[in-house]
Amino acid sequence: MAMTAATASAQDLLARQAPIDKKMKTVDTIALRSLINKEQMGSPSAQLYKEWSNKYAHKATELPDSFLIHLKDFCMPTTNKVVTSNFGRRWGRMHKGIDVKVYIGDTIRAAFSGKVRIVRYEARGYGNYVVIRHYNGLETIYGHMSKHLVKEDQIVKAGDPIGLGGNTGRSTGSHLHFETRLCGVALNPALMFDFRNQDVTGDTYMFHKDSYEKESVLANKARGKDAGELASEIDNDGGDKASDKSARRGGDVQYHKVRRGETLSSIAKKRGTTVDKLCKLNHISRKMRIRPGQILRYS
Repeated sequence: MAMTAATASAQDLLARQAPIDKKMKTVDTIALRSLINKEQMGSPSAQLYKEWSNKYAHKATELPDSFLIHLKDFCMPTTNKVVTSNFGRRWGRMHKGIDVKVYIGDTIRAAFSGKVRIVRYEARGYGNYVVIRHYNGLETIYGHMSKHLVKEDQIVKAGDPIGLGGNTGRSTGSHLHFETRLCGVALNPALMFDFRNQDVTGDTYMFHKDSYEKESVLANKARGKDAGELASEIDNDGGDKASDKSARRGGDVQYHKVRRGETLSSIAKKRGTTVDKLCKLNHISRKMRIRPGQILRYS
């Protein structure tokens, strides 16, 4: 009888405690949300952006004369190091980001902590893409992914998976199109990110409205030639000299820039490899149509 009474008493205590626990959990959740909101309101991005909208990928607003962007708490969007196309004029139009070689299914991560603003598909542009507004004032765009892993208005931390590498939208071969924007204006990611060394360029980047375009040109030179320029050099030089030049820059990894009229078979013959190896290295099939300007790894 004593044991039964004790058990009943314990059950009564748990029953009385349950509403209190539930209330405390609610208080903790409210406190956490309040803390997050306070941090967001006090973040540099709150000073720059007057609205929050899920309707547009980017809309240029007035740039500040200068703005300090904190880069310390970062994560590289991909562990891949090969930049296949730099920021700047390309094929008669402005390329407003950096293209990094990734394979279909590779994990793409948030560069900084922030809030997801856009999760969408654009057939003639970004394909599957995500836009994140970060507390440091930047917005980053991740394009051509095969799959989204986040939702709009979701809070993410630097390094959280946001999507998978792909070849969707206006794309020639699987890669990540990565943009960094301030007030909707595209800045060269090379001003802040060094993909080859998997690092940022410093703890901070001081943006100056009157000089960032000149700095962008210098940043491209500082980060080195992209894979397309390297492949063009190799095509022009040919022979052992080109192989030595490629080996010094990229180890055993070598690339070919597709020219008009070339096929997987002709490229394999030119580079002393096989079609099967080209397909395996680039995660493509024999039936895939290759296009001029596309970058293919051949070793």
